[in-house]
Amino acid sequence: MGQGDSIFVHEKQSTGIEKSRIFMQVLAALKTYGIMEFKKPPGDKPPEIISYYTMRRALGILGITLPLILVAGSSLFGGCREVQGSISTYYHTNMRNIFVGFNCAVALFLFAYRGHDWMDNLAGYLGCIFVLGVAFLPCRLSNPDSFCVVPASAQNPLVGKLHNLSALLYFIILIVYSLFLFPKTHMHVDTGEKMTMGRQKKKRNLVYYICGGIMVASLLLIIAYMGFLENLYPGLKGLHPVFWLESFVLFSFGISWLTKGQLILRDENP
Repeated sequence: MGQGDSIFVHEKQSTGIEKSRIFMQVLAALKTYGIMEFKKPPGDKPPEIISYYTMRRALGILGITLPLILVAGSSLFGGCREVQGSISTYYHTNMRNIFVGFNCAVALFLFAYRGHDWMDNLAGYLGCIFVLGVAFLPCRLSNPDSFCVVPASAQNPLVGKLHNLSALLYFIILIVYSLFLFPKTHMHVDTGEKMTMGRQKKKRNLVYYICGGIMVASLLLIIAYMGFLENLYPGLKGLHPVFWLESFVLFSFGISWLTKGQLILRDENP
């Protein structure tokens, strides 16, 4: 091996060592700030199983970012400068695949999520079904001539009604999680054994109740607007109230799941 080859091999090894060092620093930072969990699951479970904390945090991030990504993507890549009437209306824009993909990801997480009893599991299964209905049953277009709307074939009115029903039931499931399932007696994430409700758990429960209350209020306002306020006060349409209220629901949903994943108000080390 010549001198030039030796220098090349040495540089290659140095580059590999440097990349490994940077990678380990990134992993350490993620663990330090509590974004990812790297502990090995107990028992005979394989180490590649995603921790429940990570799954909860992923759901929270999906909920918070969906409205932001839809608005930004529609503006940047579709030239749409206006907010749509509802989050579901983005199905009919250039952001259709993003809308469907996000909801399918939420459905997958809810289906795979396992709580501490049958009620948690049932809520996950139902939430999965309802959010898939939101994703694959398009809403009815109130303004099909909008610049932002991608031309599509005629829609069966029944599909729009099924979409609204799916969205309503999906939001109810999210409320059930925040108000009834998350605040239950604190249990160990691995063993399922009941634990003493400490100071951080009490604070997390307060977050769940606040988020649940916001979701209930937002959902009632959506129902009221679509039921009679839209006709009584037509000027409200320009403010896109349904979109913003749905965003409040998803944001509160995201905060609840981030809190459940202990990215917020993490348990104090004994």
